[in-house]
Amino acid sequence: MNALFKALSHPVRRQIIAMLREGPLASGDIAAAFDMSWPTVTGHLNALKEAHLVSTEKHGQSVRYRLEISAVEEGLAFLLALSDTATGKKNDETPDNH
Repeated sequence: MNALFKALSHPVRRQIIAMLREGPLASGDIAAAFDMSWPTVTGHLNALKEAHLVSTEKHGQSVRYRLEISAVEEGLAFLLALSDTATGKKNDETPDNH
């Protein structure tokens, strides 16, 4: 979980995640969207991969990155649980139960 939030802490990585919401992209297409060196983009992609936010697949010479929604859902569930704890709600409570 720490790797997930660390990966999401950088604005470039969040932008890459937003790009991948539209579908898988080749690493070159991702890199072309940023004004930074290839090794820097690769470092960001590796951080996302280590956090299990993206997966890769080889297509010939190209590497395509795909968003792994399960990791996003896990992080969201954690944040929602924190929110419920902060507001005193239990997971099984709904507004209609009051």
